[in-house]
Amino acid sequence: MSGIKLRPGVVTGDEYLQLLDACKEGGYALPAVNVTGTNSLNAVMEAAAKAKSDIIIQMSNGGAQFYAGQGAPDPMRARVLGSISIAQHVQLLAEEYGICAVLHTDHCNRKLLPWVDGLIEAGEKHFKETGRPLYTSHMIDLSEESLEDNVQTCAKYLERMAPMGMSLEIELGVTGGEEDGIGKELEEGDAENPSLYTQPSDVLYAYDVLSKIGHFTVAASFGNVHGVYAPGNVKLRPEILKHSQEMVAKERNLADKPLSLVFHGGSGSRKDQITEAVGYGVFKMNLDTDIQFAFAESVGAKVMEKPIAFQHQVDPEDATPYKKFYDPRKWLRAGEEGMIARLQEAMNDLGSAGRSVASK
Repeated sequence: MSGIKLRPGVVTGDEYLQLLDACKEGGYALPAVNVTGTNSLNAVMEAAAKAKSDIIIQMSNGGAQFYAGQGAPDPMRARVLGSISIAQHVQLLAEEYGICAVLHTDHCNRKLLPWVDGLIEAGEKHFKETGRPLYTSHMIDLSEESLEDNVQTCAKYLERMAPMGMSLEIELGVTGGEEDGIGKELEEGDAENPSLYTQPSDVLYAYDVLSKIGHFTVAASFGNVHGVYAPGNVKLRPEILKHSQEMVAKERNLADKPLSLVFHGGSGSRKDQITEAVGYGVFKMNLDTDIQFAFAESVGAKVMEKPIAFQHQVDPEDATPYKKFYDPRKWLRAGEEGMIARLQEAMNDLGSAGRSVASK
């Protein structure tokens, strides 16, 4: 087991690389949870602290915009400001929770690049003031474009991010389903779609281009999808990850499992497939759909305990006050507790529970 110990709080640069090494050496992965507001954000940190697990906190473009407020007049600026606000929140509180947290932005296609541009600009300002970047890493998802356009665009961004000690996550192959307007819903027969399965030769090409510039991670597609679909619509083939690792190691004379891999679309996956993927070098599994449902299910159950309290401030017959039921802190906390329970299950599945590298 790794003896790595890091200060609690947001990890960046060499600290992030040490955390990845601990995951690989320990044979476990971290859940990456999309957040949309302070309730989901605080629940994620609380779950990590209770499970003694480190955590990856990330937001989609829609989650960042929602955090800034749906009434914000400029949607793109709201995405940038929401992301900055999330980063400031986590940097203030993660140390208090005693965990190591990775800050990451999720899928960004070409039309959303101004979002990442704005965050890199804010990150450069933060780096100049503090010596640390605002975010640990960003993701650029140009998987629907040609391999060359995808990788070469990513290279230009990594050239700007690497001097701050930032990492870049790229996507090779298309993760099925849709998340905040990126991707497409699965259709009948898509389970056999070859674009859902990354080719190891594509991973080698990306390695050759990007490894010369800085650190990067790969979201390789092996039939995984966003959302939860009926059995038979998805055919996971984690062995594709193994083949990519083996090709890069062999062709470039590297040690075993040289790549840091990401499992997108982890919600609804079988536990044995999760374990297999982690064994092939996956250090990060994205969770969104399952976590959203856990929150919603718990809020719904809380409301149904006293549904009349969500229709009347006082009982229409005997004037009993219902404030203690409809107080948002009551049902929002129920949602948080549902998230925490589901995340603790995920941390056990991924093997990260009890493995935090945060020094106490």
